Amino acid sequence: MEVEPEDKMNLPEIKIEDLLESGVHFGHNVRRWNPKMNQYIYGVRKNIHIFDLRITVDLLNNALIKIHETISRSGKILFVGTKKQCEDTVKELASIKNNFFVNKRWLGGTLTNWNTISNSIKRLEEIENFLNDESSSRNLSKKELLDISRERQKLDLNIGGIRKLNGKPDLLVVFDVVKDRIAVLEAKKLNIPVVGIVDSNADPDLIDYVIPGNDDALRSINLYKKYFIETIEDASNFEDINPKDEVSKDK
Repeated sequence: MEVEPEDKMNLPEIKIEDLLESGVHFGHNVRRWNPKMNQYIYGVRKNIHIFDLRITVDLLNNALIKIHETISRSGKILFVGTKKQCEDTVKELASIKNNFFVNKRWLGGTLTNWNTISNSIKRLEEIENFLNDESSSRNLSKKELLDISRERQKLDLNIGGIRKLNGKPDLLVVFDVVKDRIAVLEAKKLNIPVVGIVDSNADPDLIDYVIPGNDDALRSINLYKKYFIETIEDASNFEDINPKDEVSKDK
């Protein structure tokens, strides 16, 4: 199916000065680097690798185009960020267009063993229905009620953001491809394209849409979030033009 031309997308303007101000150019200590990231590195300052932001601008724009295309075709995006500074970000991004998120812990098999995850989702729904039924829950002792409430809370933390996913997503957006490497590997196994923030210690070969930059600083994360939100909101205007259909895979 036809996709909206890039010149009709109202993508956010990516300015090098904004990237600099947000610390996107700072990589890790040179002792921690992955040599595969050499092509994205401008130099070294005080033993810290510095990204070439001219490259980052181009690749970030490519990633935004992919996100835009996915949303405009009513595709499903799974946002992944399980480290502390990303938890609220991925949840907020997923909420914009009823997308999905994992922000506490990536359970092995979340994508590749969906039957097991589906059983956990069913269990979560059973518990919630039980707790909402006063005639059933009032027969429990305080300890039993506490135990089942804790089980519900644990399940909700781990799978609450994907309970409505119903199958594999069309795109993964990962904020730390080292910490959430398992998520990336599962996506690759299923030919799901991956947009990833790739710091100087990561392997870019695993990522379809590399965004070379700082994946730790909150200012950097907030800037990525700003770009993603603006892209998603603009892409929403194209959904009526491009009715839901099969989302193409870049494979």
